[in-house]
Amino acid sequence: MKSIEAVIRPEKLDIVKDALIELGYPGMTITLVKGHGNQKGISEVWRGRKFRIDLLSKTKIEITVKDSDVEKIVNTIISETQTGSIGDGKVFIL
Repeated sequence: MKSIEAVIRPEKLDIVKDALIELGYPGMTITLVKGHGNQKGISEVWRGRKFRIDLLSKTKIEITVKDSDVEKIVNTIISETQTGSIGDGKVFIL
């Protein structure tokens, strides 16, 4: 058995969840997290003032799968969440 942890954009959660259910993996743990990677946060302008948001909201999915299904699950997560922009997230296999 392997544990897969994926940190993704929050708006992609329902898409990934539905895809994992279709693959026969309905059980998962979802955690709302904050962090930043290469993008180091974002700058916003609000009411004429510029401010920086260093920690961005992300969603962490944890799922335990059979060794033989790891590649299929990881490829599904990547294909459903990848936008090609910085901040797409990370996938860890433990």
